[in-house]
Amino acid sequence: MATFAKSTFSHASYAAFRPSYPPSLYQTILTYHHGPKNLCLDLGTGHGLVARALAPSFKSMLGTDPSKGMIAQARQLTSTSEFPHVRYEEGSSENMPFVEGGSVDMVVAGQAAHWFDYPRLLPELARVVRKGGTLAFWGYKDHVFVDFPRATEVLHKHSHGAAGPGSLGTYWSQPGRNIVEGKLRAIEPPEDEWEEIERVEYEPGTQGKGSGQGTMFVHKKMRVDEVKDYMRTWSSVHGWQEANPGREKRKDGGKGDVVDEIWDEIVEAESGKGLDDDGMEIEIEWGTGLLMARKK
Repeated sequence: MATFAKSTFSHASYAAFRPSYPPSLYQTILTYHHGPKNLCLDLGTGHGLVARALAPSFKSMLGTDPSKGMIAQARQLTSTSEFPHVRYEEGSSENMPFVEGGSVDMVVAGQAAHWFDYPRLLPELARVVRKGGTLAFWGYKDHVFVDFPRATEVLHKHSHGAAGPGSLGTYWSQPGRNIVEGKLRAIEPPEDEWEEIERVEYEPGTQGKGSGQGTMFVHKKMRVDEVKDYMRTWSSVHGWQEANPGREKRKDGGKGDVVDEIWDEIVEAESGKGLDDDGMEIEIEWGTGLLMARKK
């Protein structure tokens, strides 16, 4: 998670443009959960989105993140009057001395599970999660323009690295990139410690909204300019920017960055569809994977 910890990363943009999760996702997790709801632990809390959403269901909520900038965003966005029982700690998910053993009823991670060091994380989870407690990890992969199949092809060509050496896809961190693209299937809670393992997945289609397969959780209608700014929160874009200093986005007066270049190609591929209008709204869906397990 080194990218998000860097001072050059825009934590405010991450909070503003990343997608949120619907009540149905949280309800799925809470329905799966059995027993007390005293403490929920949110790993890789980022700007505190998940912590604030689940806080009303628990007596106490703790969000952790190794990024000082993310923790600052989380604290800024979390009203102490509305959420007096929510707190945040800067620190690694693999080492949490501030969490008492057996005290956690539910541990969650939204779009963070692909970053963890599992040989170190699993023993720590075994220590802090109570017997019968819940693990719920979920993540989303590259978005799909459900009404624009050619635009989706262009985006994935670049983000998957098929556009050639130096293309956007070459800047993703591994193995995290493959884990999230695989809908977290690579994460396998050990069966001697976890049971009743369930997975809920969705793969978007390009025949309109809801045309995919599975249970859809993450979708949003966004303006074209918002889609571009969302893409600029990707760690791969940040890596590209570090490798190409001085390449500023056009809306800031520059000649264009990698996102501008990709969008030029999208506009050409979907000629006449209006995607050159930054104010145009388009439907976006994300492929998702939700993993749930119960501590033995």
